[in-house]
Order: sequence, then C-alpha cells, then structure tokens
Amino acid sequence: MHSILEKMTKNTLIGVAVGAAFTAVIQSSSAATVLVVSFINAGLMNLNEAIGIIMGANIGTTITGQLMAFKLSDIAPLFVLTGVIMIMFCRSANLQKTGEIILEFGILFVGLGTMSSSMESMKESAFVVNTLTSLKNPIIALLIGLVFTAVIQSSSATVGVIMVLASQGLLSLEICFYITLGCNIGCCISALLACIGGKKNAKRAALIHLLINIIGTVVMAILFALFMPQIKYGIMAITGSQNLTGESLNATMSRNVANANTIFKCFQILICFPITKWIIKATYWIIPGEDEETEFSVQFIDNRRKYSPATAIPQCIHEIERMGGIAKDNLNLAVNSMLNLDISKLDEINTNENHIDF
Repeated sequence: MHSILEKMTKNTLIGVAVGAAFTAVIQSSSAATVLVVSFINAGLMNLNEAIGIIMGANIGTTITGQLMAFKLSDIAPLFVLTGVIMIMFCRSANLQKTGEIILEFGILFVGLGTMSSSMESMKESAFVVNTLTSLKNPIIALLIGLVFTAVIQSSSATVGVIMVLASQGLLSLEICFYITLGCNIGCCISALLACIGGKKNAKRAALIHLLINIIGTVVMAILFALFMPQIKYGIMAITGSQNLTGESLNATMSRNVANANTIFKCFQILICFPITKWIIKATYWIIPGEDEETEFSVQFIDNRRKYSPATAIPQCIHEIERMGGIAKDNLNLAVNSMLNLDISKLDEINTNENHIDF
C-alpha cells in the first residue's frame, strides 16, 4: 500500500482517483482518512500527496449508498453463505480473505434489510411521523446529520439510515439533502481523534479533511438556499422520478438520496480542487511551527495511540533506522576522539549513548 501511495500520489488528480478507488473498496472514508493521518505521522507521506487521497475518499464513500440503493437485501443471504463456505473450507489464505469480503458485503445488506423492515412500523406511529415530516429547518437538519455521523463515525451508515427513512416517506428530499451535508462535517471526527498526540503534519492532514468538507458544505448550503427547486428537479430527473407521486415516489427515494450524495460530493471536490495549495497553507496558518524533537524521545512511535499493522511496521522501521543513524554518528565521534586524543566531545558521546539506550 505504501508503495502504491508513494508512486500514485505525486499528482493530485491521480491521488483523488486512488483515494476514491481505495475508499470504495473498504467502504469507509473515515478509515481511509485515518490511515492517511497515520502515514503522515510515520513520515511515509506529505501533505501535498495526502490531500488528493483525502478528496478522493469523500467520493469513494458514496459507493456504499449506491450499492444500498440497488436493494440487494433479498440475495444478501447468498453472499453470506458463499463467504462462510469460503472461510471454512478453502485452504488458501487469499481465498479465505476473499470470503471474508463477500461475507461482510452480505452482512451489510442483511443489516440494511433488517433495519428497513424494522422501520416499517415507524409509519404507524403518529409521533414519529409528525416529528420527521415536520422537520423543515435546514440548519437543524444539517446539525442532525453532523451529530449523528460524529457519534457513529460513519457517514455511509448515516446515509443508509436517511435512505431508509426517505423510502418510508418519513423524510422529504430537501431535508435529506441537508442531512447529507451535515454528514460531510460529522465524518471528520475520526481523523481529528486519530491525530491527537500526533505530529503537527498529522494534525494538519485531519484539518485538511475538515476544511475541505466545511468549504463544500457551505457552498452547497448556499446553492440549496438559492436553487433548491432546480436542484431537486435535477436529481429526480436523473433517477426518472420527477413525475412520480405517492408510493411510486417513495420507492425511488433511496436512489434519489444516493445519487444526490454522490453528485454533491463530486461537486464539492471540483470546488476545492483548484484551491488545494491554499487549503494546505491555511493549515500551516492555523497550526504554525514545526515539531520539536526532545533530547530523549522516539520520533515515529507514540504509545498513546493504537496503530494497525499496516502503519505500525513502517513506523518501527523508521525508528530503527533513526536509532541506527544516531549510533553511526556516535561511533564516528568516538573513533575521531580516540584517534585525535580529543576528549572535548566526551559529554556529547555519552549523551548520545544514553539516547541510543533509551
């Protein structure tokens, strides 16, 4: 993964494509962004390389909603069964991993189907129907999306819930638009939590994610305020539901929400793409200065945070290489001091030795 990222993120546009593809596979922009923050903290990636991946992750995460809109719940048990058989009876490790992917893909849609069935009863509750259908304030809708996504740390899950509620006729399409905008900001919480205790560049990467989503959300909110009827008609025209009413319209609402989520995210990235350099500069203004290296410290390892093996191993390698560099420099100092009968560097040599032991 490091090799792929290193080779394919030199160009920001290619970085966007890689980020979108990678996030579409793992179906989590939060996980992709956290991984980028970890890579930056480990010194494996810089901010110019990371910003493309982060923007691409915003697009890739919409694939989950598109898959949900296909209503694969009826055949989801077949995916689950196939995955279980591959895990239990295949000896090849690669086939077992493929089986895990198929299994979890099936579980996703089994869960969605269960949630959809459970929410059928909500239409019979006058309180629930009145509460959701009376939701007209865009700011409140945006805050609901923000808080809900921040709590569960998954914009895809929030969009899934919105799609189900919309298909039940409990949410209007306009309110769905605003809730999905709130998801944009709420999904940043994972990266912000991941950068706590990290280096300044790691914090800047999390801030890049937040700034991109804030800029996109603000621009889209303004467009909604000015052109909501036209935007709503355009989304429904793409789905072919602009002339539908009643139950027929409810049946296509989940697809309308999924399409809107994808289109809005792509449009937001188009807005931010020309100003990526300014966004990076803004993070240096908000988080100024560079990391200060203390005399006795590890540079690439932080015991306060948990790492996945994908990021932990490279960080250990970097730390060992750093220690080796200190040892090599200290050996040169010691040999030169011995050959030149010079004891002026003795304190520095002893200090370096203590650092290496640490």
